[in-house]
Amino acid sequence: MNFEWSDEQRMLRKTVRDFVDREIMPHIGEWDAKGKWNPSVMNQLANLGLMGVCIPTKYGGSGMDYNALAIVCEELERGDTAFRTAVSVHTGLNSMTLLQWGTEEQKRKYLVPQARGEKIGAFGLTEPGAGSDVAALQTTARRDGDFYILNGQKTWISLCDIADHFLIFAYTDKKMKHHGISAFIVERTMDGFSSKATKGKLGIRAGNTGELFFDQLKVPAENLLGKEGDGFKIAMSALDSGRFTVAAGACGQIMACLEASVNYCHERKTFGKEIGKHQLVQQMIAKMEAGLQMSRLLVYRAGELKNSGVRNTRETSLAKWQACDFANQAADDAVQIHGAYGYSNEYPVERYLRNSKAPVIYEGTREIHTIMQAEYVLGYRKDRPLNKMLPAWDPDA
Repeated sequence: MNFEWSDEQRMLRKTVRDFVDREIMPHIGEWDAKGKWNPSVMNQLANLGLMGVCIPTKYGGSGMDYNALAIVCEELERGDTAFRTAVSVHTGLNSMTLLQWGTEEQKRKYLVPQARGEKIGAFGLTEPGAGSDVAALQTTARRDGDFYILNGQKTWISLCDIADHFLIFAYTDKKMKHHGISAFIVERTMDGFSSKATKGKLGIRAGNTGELFFDQLKVPAENLLGKEGDGFKIAMSALDSGRFTVAAGACGQIMACLEASVNYCHERKTFGKEIGKHQLVQQMIAKMEAGLQMSRLLVYRAGELKNSGVRNTRETSLAKWQACDFANQAADDAVQIHGAYGYSNEYPVERYLRNSKAPVIYEGTREIHTIMQAEYVLGYRKDRPLNKMLPAWDPDA
């Protein structure tokens, strides 16, 4: 494995970091306090070519590899989880799934404007009674001539009020359980669609999250993604991409915790010396550094498998589980290092702690990933190939 960044990757990291330092860091405290989503950030990311960074150029993207997407997510989350989440959902869950499963017509109609950042994509799987238990979803899709009629509800949907296009999962045959779930491309402007933001979240307050409602929503039959019954496979393949971006973002949060803590260690003095001189503080700093380096190795290993077109469910699951746990621990330690000041919004670490909890839950709870890893080791779960793999990265595409 080559651990050296290419010149293009180094330039990408600098570009995103400079953007975060200039456009997010000075304002994120206010946006978070007000629960305010700032749409201009997405527009600027689009202008930088970052909304489709790993999408082939022929579909409107920047044509970089999948680890380039990891770099973007890491640096964005260093600024705030809300903006990494937006890219995770738009690019990881939606656009990469269209790239993998869409027809040429669907790619031209939906993927191209998303990769250019002209339209925003989102993902609708979770329901009030269906999270880890995907088969418990209640949304239905009934074929009626040239349309499907959707009825149901989705919850905890990022970009619920922002996105133009949604990948929605619904039962076309409930008797078939997992094999009766299908996937649809839904447009916000379709009759019968509505959304509502969720208030009172613990963290990611600068992001837009909420519910989607479908009331006799008519979706053209050509908006079926894959075939009827492919929905569960499509959702699981989407999660392989989404979890990869979440894991990469967790590296950025660890980095943010480390930067804030190191600065504070040099500023704050107790017992006549910088608190960084105290060994138990050093222990927390060392844990952050170890967590960052281990998480990056797991993330970029999964990214290399993606670049090669190799299924990486096992590796991505491990990266997501461990990186998010390390980030949650790093944020907790960062508050501890800051002492009483860490408990106030005078310093950013209280926001890091609040934001760090959601990634431990969404896109597979730590408990789900623990079970997955144990089942791989015990031989109960196998790496079986999907019908369609995410295309290997092609620099000439």
